[in-house]
Amino acid sequence: MAEKNGLRAKTQRFGSYLSGMVMPNIAAFIAWGLITALFIPDGWWPNESIATLVDPTIKYLLPLLIAFTGGRMVYDLRGGVVGATAAMGVIVGADVPMFLGAMIIGPLAGYLMKKVDQLFQHRVRQGFEMLYNNFSAGILAAILAIFGLWGIGPIVAGLTNLLASGVEVIVGAGLLPLANIIVEPAKILFLNNAINHGILTPLGLEQAAEAGKSILFLVEANPGPGLGILLAFTIFGRGASRASAPGAAIIQFFGGIHEIYFPYVLMKPALILAAIAGGVSGVFTFQIFDAGLVAASSPGSIIAVLAMTAKGSYVGVILGVVVAAAVSFIVSAIILKSSKADEKDLSEATGKMEEMKGKKSSVSGVLANNTTEAKESEVPVKKEEDVQKIIFACDAGMGSSAMGASLLKNKFKKAEIDIFVTNKAINEIPSDADIVITHKDLTDRAKAKISSAEHISVENFLNSPKYDELVNRFKN
Repeated sequence: MAEKNGLRAKTQRFGSYLSGMVMPNIAAFIAWGLITALFIPDGWWPNESIATLVDPTIKYLLPLLIAFTGGRMVYDLRGGVVGATAAMGVIVGADVPMFLGAMIIGPLAGYLMKKVDQLFQHRVRQGFEMLYNNFSAGILAAILAIFGLWGIGPIVAGLTNLLASGVEVIVGAGLLPLANIIVEPAKILFLNNAINHGILTPLGLEQAAEAGKSILFLVEANPGPGLGILLAFTIFGRGASRASAPGAAIIQFFGGIHEIYFPYVLMKPALILAAIAGGVSGVFTFQIFDAGLVAASSPGSIIAVLAMTAKGSYVGVILGVVVAAAVSFIVSAIILKSSKADEKDLSEATGKMEEMKGKKSSVSGVLANNTTEAKESEVPVKKEEDVQKIIFACDAGMGSSAMGASLLKNKFKKAEIDIFVTNKAINEIPSDADIVITHKDLTDRAKAKISSAEHISVENFLNSPKYDELVNRFKN
C-alpha cells in the first residue's frame, strides 16, 4: 500500500509539473487561437498582415513561455531565463513547434542552474556576485542552447512527429473516443489538468497549426460529462449532495472548474462509468461532425469552448456537449436511483474521497456543510499589524484556490478589512506572504516553500469556518 501511495504521489507531482508549465501561459495560447480563428485566410475576418503573427507565435513565443515557466518552477527567475534561452536551441533545431522540447529543456536548465549555483555561488568573493551571476547563467544557457540545437531538438522533433502520426492513425480509425476510458478516470482520481495541458494541448497545437483546428482540445475540456452528473444529483441525489449540486453545476459548466464535480463521482465510484460514457459519446459526436477548437479551452467552460470553436464547427461542438451531458445524466440517474446510500454514507464517502483521490486542490466542501478542519499550523499566529498579504495556494494556482481567495475577498470587503488576498501555485508563493492558506494535503509543501509565514490548513476551499475566523480576528 505504501509503495502504491508513493507511486501515486510521484505521478501526481509529475503531472503537476507538466500542467504547471502550460496553465500559467493559457492566456497566450488563447491569444494565438483568437488571432488564428479570426485572421487566417479561412478565418472570420481574413487579414494577411495580422495573420503573419500566427507562425512566429506558435513556433517561438509559446514554447519559450513554456520553457521559461518550467525553468522558473525549478529555480525561480534565474532558472526561467536559462530555460528560455536554452529552448531557442531546441526551437531552431526542429521544423515543428517545440512544445515537448520546451517541457524538457526548461526544467532541465533550471535544475542545472541550481546545481551550478550550489557548487560555486558560496565560493564567490564579495563584490563579484553580479559578475558570477550573469556569466554563470549566460555560459550555461549558451551550452544548453547548443545542446538543444544538436541533440534535443532533432530527437524531440522525431518523437513529436511519431506521436502526431499515432494520433492521426487513432483519429482516422475512429478510436479517439476510447481515449476517454483512460482520460476521465485519470483526471478525476489524480491527474486533473496533467493529461489535457501536458499531453493533449501540445499535440492539439500541432494539429491546429496544420489544419486550423483540433479535436484533441475537446477530449478533456468538454463540460458535458460533469454537467450531466451534477444534474443527476440535482434531481436524484439526497441531502447535502442534492442541495449543493445546482450551484456546483453552474460553477462547472459556466465557470469551467471541472474539479468541483470530482468529489461527487468519488462519493459513488460507479459514477466514473457515467463520466466515461459521457466523454466517449461526446468525442464520438465531435468526430462525426469533424468538430474542433483552434486552441486550448481553459478553463473548460462552455463560454471558453465556444470562444475557441473553429469556424464551421459550432454545430458539432454544441451537439457533442449536449450528447455528453445527456448520456452522463442518464447513466448517473440509473446509478443514483439504484443506490440505497443515505446521508451517513455521504459523510463516510467524503472522508474516503480524500484518501482515494490524493488530489491536492480538493473542493470536497460542496459535499457537506460540516467538516472537520485540519490541525492548525505550529507557526505562531501573526499579529494584525503584521499581516499585509494572504495567499491561497494549490498545485496550479487556479481552480479551487481561486474560488477560496474570491470567497475571502468578499468577506473582507463586507467587513471593510483592507488586506491583500490572492491565489498562487504552490511553487510561486511569494516570499513576502504573511498567511498561506492551503488544503491540508498541501500544507507541508507550502511550509517547505516559505517557513516564515503563518500556515492555515483547510479541508476544503469552498466551505471553511477558517474564513469567518479570519474576518473576526482582523475586524476586532
